[in-house]
Amino acid sequence: MDGMEMENGKKENGSRKRVEIMMRVLALVLTMVAATVLGVAKQTEVVPIKLIPTLPPLNVATTAKASYLSAFVYNICANAIACGYTAISIVIVIISKSRRSKCLLVAVLIGDLMMVALLCSSTGAAGAIGLMGRHGNKHVMWKKVCGVFGKFCNQAAVSVAITLIASVVFMLLVVLDALKLP
Repeated sequence: MDGMEMENGKKENGSRKRVEIMMRVLALVLTMVAATVLGVAKQTEVVPIKLIPTLPPLNVATTAKASYLSAFVYNICANAIACGYTAISIVIVIISKSRRSKCLLVAVLIGDLMMVALLCSSTGAAGAIGLMGRHGNKHVMWKKVCGVFGKFCNQAAVSVAITLIASVVFMLLVVLDALKLP
């Protein structure tokens, strides 16, 4: 290898590293926003409940919060874990030298794979509960709740969509990590 080829290789590695760091920062922001949006989602509405058909309905204040549904709590926790991991992985990527720290690169690759799995599973869980809230289930007589708690449902849907985008970013990071290994 002559000096020109080595310089081009360093430039290519530097730009690849910048792209990876930018993608990790994007993943950090996405997971933080998704956790925050769902974590603060709360809506209180007055719901009429008819106890006896001959009496007027009783108005009851009811609150919808993410902490009331375990799938939403799981999604918040998964995003928080992914956010924390991403902050650590950014530091690792910045301090690692190109080919010398293969063990660190393998560890980051495995961590990225774990984040893909974690975020995809939490997206599925929260998405299923969200769909149940939006459409109900006639077979088990679960009513739609998004008609009453529209703001809460919209926040949950936005959070699930952002989590899905974050999992795609992590999938792309896995590809970048795999390309660095050979």
